[in-house]
Amino acid sequence: MMTISIEERHLADEIISKNKICYVAMIDVDNLPYVIPMNFGYHNDIIYLHSAQEGRSVSSLEKKPDVCITFCADTALTYQNKEVACSYRMKGSSVVCRGKVVFEEDFDEKVKALDIMMKQYTDRAFTYSNPAVNNVRIWKVEIESITTKIFGVPHPNSRNYKDKQEF
Repeated sequence: MMTISIEERHLADEIISKNKICYVAMIDVDNLPYVIPMNFGYHNDIIYLHSAQEGRSVSSLEKKPDVCITFCADTALTYQNKEVACSYRMKGSSVVCRGKVVFEEDFDEKVKALDIMMKQYTDRAFTYSNPAVNNVRIWKVEIESITTKIFGVPHPNSRNYKDKQEF
């Protein structure tokens, strides 16, 4: 099985759009790795996230705003030979983004970010109360680098290659 790096940016956007959560990695206040699943929105190379005003992640990001955000889609178990355990592997696609969190403070920009996030999950329009907007912490991550891969693809030398070309 192989992993293939993908250069076409529109494929990264497609993978991101298929997701309902992402995994956000950071260095926490104890200088240790910290990863959390989060809801998100994505628009024009910016990932929007939200949280409470305070907490471990916010405190960590105030000290060190660097994050790595991962998306994974279309996963399924595959194999080259169903009798050989080590030939089993997950196939799927992934996007890994790096950037820095900037906390959005402007009320109108926070509303726009909330709309972008809700668009990830529904086509409904929403209104937000002033306390709701004021009490949420909006994270804005402009993508600085992005890597897209398809993994678990049968190797061309595999005898089952022609039967398993699903990507």
